[in-house]
Amino acid sequence: MSGILRVTNVSKEYPRSGTALRGVSFEMQKGEFVFLVGHSGAGKSTLLKMLTMAERPTSGEVRVSGYSSSTIKPREIPKLRRRLGVVFQDFRLLPDRTAEQNVAFALEVTGSSQAQIAPKVARLLTQVGLASRATAYPHELSGGEQQRVAIARALANDPFLLLADEPTGNLDADSAALVLNTLREQVKSRGATGILVTHSAVAAAGADRVYALRDGMLHLA
Repeated sequence: MSGILRVTNVSKEYPRSGTALRGVSFEMQKGEFVFLVGHSGAGKSTLLKMLTMAERPTSGEVRVSGYSSSTIKPREIPKLRRRLGVVFQDFRLLPDRTAEQNVAFALEVTGSSQAQIAPKVARLLTQVGLASRATAYPHELSGGEQQRVAIARALANDPFLLLADEPTGNLDADSAALVLNTLREQVKSRGATGILVTHSAVAAAGADRVYALRDGMLHLA
């Protein structure tokens, strides 16, 4: 069975910095939640860029829900990315918009009608445990709350693949655990596929698998 995501013997060479990835292969199915761990410079960011088609492999193939790095056309990349959800370490919320307005923005830019937006935003904030904080601005929210708003925003367009890039890097241990649980629960309940990138394997017990990148090579941890 072909997975929702398949990376086949992918290598990436940069003219100045050399080899970032060496023969990386793995496959993920619908509903799986995996961790990708590795120290700074191990190749995690490069691999994420491959999954969003921001970078192409020097050799090998990345296939994301039918789109291949070998054949995807530039005009198709935005279409693919609209079906991905991405959560960043630094939240990237709009400071002059409330929690509900930040989530609504993700729906507005894809042309959803106002009649659809309000109930969906309310539902998303409830799912991440922030219904009571809908009208709060980012500076009024804790780091963990801001990250959960970011998760709700990433889920707004019902992505089939959720990528979380160091999502707990700026959080204390309790907030980090809550954010990880939220991510895992949302991936599982939606039947999506999730990859959480981190420099440590903290809380990895909740993952279906843990992959480790070392010197550009992928290992099953």
